Amino acid sequence: MKTGKDRKRGWGSEGLRYLLSFVVICLGFVFPLTTHAQYNIDRVLNAGRGALYYEDYVLSMQYFNQVINAKPYLYEPWFYRAVAKYYLDDFQGAEMDCSEAINLNPYISGIYDLRGVCRIRMKKYKEAAADYDMAILHDPTSQALWFNRALCRIHDKDYDKANFELDSMMNRWKTNAKVYQLKAEVCMQQKDTVKASTFLDKSLELDPYDGEAWTVRAMISLSRKKWKDADDQLSKAIHLKPSVVGNYVNRALARYNINNLRGAMADYDKALELDPNNFLAHYNRGQLRVQVGDDNRAIDDFDFIISKEPNNIMAIFNRALLLDRTGDLQGAIRDYTRVIDEFPNFWTGLQYRANCYRRLGMTAKAELDEFRILKAQMDKHLGIQPRWSKSKQKEVRKQSDIDMDKYNQLVEADENEVEHEYASAYRGKVQNRKVDEDLMPMYVLSYRRQSEGVKSFNAFDNDVEHFNTTAHPSQPIYVRTHDKALTQEETQTFFTLIDNLSERIAGIKDFTKDRSLLIERAVAYTVVQNFDEAINDLSAYIQTDSTSSVAYWQRAVCQALMNEFTQSQGMEANLKTARTLSDFEEAIRRNPQNAFLYYDRGNLYASRQDYQHALDDYTRAIALEPNLAEAYYNRGLILIRTGKKKEGIDDLSKAGERGLYDAYSVIKQYRDKE
Repeated sequence: MKTGKDRKRGWGSEGLRYLLSFVVICLGFVFPLTTHAQYNIDRVLNAGRGALYYEDYVLSMQYFNQVINAKPYLYEPWFYRAVAKYYLDDFQGAEMDCSEAINLNPYISGIYDLRGVCRIRMKKYKEAAADYDMAILHDPTSQALWFNRALCRIHDKDYDKANFELDSMMNRWKTNAKVYQLKAEVCMQQKDTVKASTFLDKSLELDPYDGEAWTVRAMISLSRKKWKDADDQLSKAIHLKPSVVGNYVNRALARYNINNLRGAMADYDKALELDPNNFLAHYNRGQLRVQVGDDNRAIDDFDFIISKEPNNIMAIFNRALLLDRTGDLQGAIRDYTRVIDEFPNFWTGLQYRANCYRRLGMTAKAELDEFRILKAQMDKHLGIQPRWSKSKQKEVRKQSDIDMDKYNQLVEADENEVEHEYASAYRGKVQNRKVDEDLMPMYVLSYRRQSEGVKSFNAFDNDVEHFNTTAHPSQPIYVRTHDKALTQEETQTFFTLIDNLSERIAGIKDFTKDRSLLIERAVAYTVVQNFDEAINDLSAYIQTDSTSSVAYWQRAVCQALMNEFTQSQGMEANLKTARTLSDFEEAIRRNPQNAFLYYDRGNLYASRQDYQHALDDYTRAIALEPNLAEAYYNRGLILIRTGKKKEGIDDLSKAGERGLYDAYSVIKQYRDKE
């Protein structure tokens, strides 16, 4: 076989035939991906992992399905497909795929970990704990696995095992604050608040910024009716973890008991903003609205509760009182009747209903209710139920308590539980990263128009337009930021396009005329996140046309995306990063007026923490294209990272002006920090 140097010495017809053979044999692209015997399993698996990393879960499953169909005895595709299903909230499907992966290879602790998290999401705590037993057997030094198993024991109310395992953890990891916090929680469940306080003190001494520990501390204060302490502790917990609904509900209860009704109402409003279906927040906000005379909106809260729990007698009676007060006497009678049917000896309800009957002129029915009350008084020598007192108003009842004497009290949960974050790589979606840490993605060639983000700006490049008008691709090629996830239908469409292009490439006779098909297929591969194959096509194209800025640009972006994925797997990509930079430089040399090339190279520099070069490139991109909002956005973030907060916020503001509205939330975050 000729060397690379030999191949560069000239391209006659013989050379072109050789190149075609080289492309066909070495790259292996000539037949559709759907034919199992004719594609490289490792490459398809890697493409699926890449799609998984870039959060295109539906597409990633298509790749893993291909590998499973071709080689069902490999455990990796079953495991990776389980990861994709987990992120799509298909916990049962993910559990089944994990089980299949475990059958094929029972020695990988990560598979047990993922199946354990799936089972936790389905509240199968005993089975999840069994998974963590196996995971710890294979990886006994992982604190995360021990931590999750202890949480499963607590949820399963197996406090003896939880205590035993937590004692082992405290001996093994003496400085892990979370262990002491969990130990405190177990003590609380066992009604030993003194020990719980001791362990919490130790936890907060080790980590005073643990929101969950402050929540547990507040639970102790609530159980002791130390409302002011609970308010302070929950405020700290909310500051550290502002999205935990239960903390707002519990702080509202504490504030109610120290007469901070405005603060309590604000907390219930915030809780319902985070969780619109929260029972306690709706019920207690309804009660608070009753007390401040906001009757109509209180009715709205009780309407919601009754729509969710049609047999909630306490809510029905409270709504009856409100309807009575606001003049809807027929509605009040309806609700009073439902309560009296359930509790025939509830004299207060009879008295209120009788009053409604009299106001409607239904004297006979009113007298029947009044007679029942009088007879009860005579027979049992009971007085009428006492009026609400200030001390009674401050009482609370448990959620499951259906004592009609407590109809006017706020409700607290039967058991206060701390909302834990399980210590797992799979506890949340890949995309749940802090917005202020992520740069806007690179611009790339695609078959999909820019349809999100900046609406008023259409990316345009002369070289790309020239390719569209001279090569006449089967679909126009656009410039846009890196593609988002595909739908099932879009995935199939692009796989079909790749198959069609592969058939056409296989039949090429004159490579000089039809080499643009390699660009087309490379763009299609990029859309379906198969960067390896895209790079191979672009490399083959560049060997026949080394003057194309478009090919160098697309190859650089694909390699940059591939490098990011490679580094996420713990592997080095320094050499390939240098090649990526070289491609960007070549593309810029051939198309120096392309703002997107400078922007993309700026992103590459930023990923290497070479911030000065990144800033220079973003500035050049803005000079060439003043409406490039992503360049302002990324330059703003880099300026903030380098200590120039004012200039950075100015740039973010300009990005927002140009339609990139994420910039405003980032500005707010930094101003809130101040």
